[in-house]
Amino acid sequence: MRGCVQRVTRASVTVDRRIEGQIAAGLLVLLGVDAEDTPEDIDWMVQKVLNLRIFADDADQMNRSLLDVRGELLIVSQFTLFGDCRKGRRPSFTQAAPPEKAEEFYERFIRDMKASGLTVASGTFRADMQVELVNDGPVTLWLDSRAGTIL
Repeated sequence: MRGCVQRVTRASVTVDRRIEGQIAAGLLVLLGVDAEDTPEDIDWMVQKVLNLRIFADDADQMNRSLLDVRGELLIVSQFTLFGDCRKGRRPSFTQAAPPEKAEEFYERFIRDMKASGLTVASGTFRADMQVELVNDGPVTLWLDSRAGTIL
């Protein structure tokens, strides 16, 4: 499972010219599911996103997590995080999970995040979406459950 995590002051996702989800300060997570992912990858990603210390404390150091600051979360499905561009000019997406599995894992990720008690919004799986955000910092991190660490 891969996530592009962006600290934002606000973010929204629009589908068919209608706002599907929007948040105030918190995190935007673009989420991709690997064909080899297991439920343990979801668990890892949930815990990593909730507990990453990327929000400023009173000394302006990144020492607070999303849970600490009670930030909001916008989750958007993004299979293109698995685009392999090493050969040719057209990305290959063979590493991405098939849509049925990806949707199941995406929906579970959203449910698990909502269980944290935070405000959680999301896009629509497989929809053509427009994402708007104001990146705060900017802070953007790449997470990969297969690597087990931040890349």
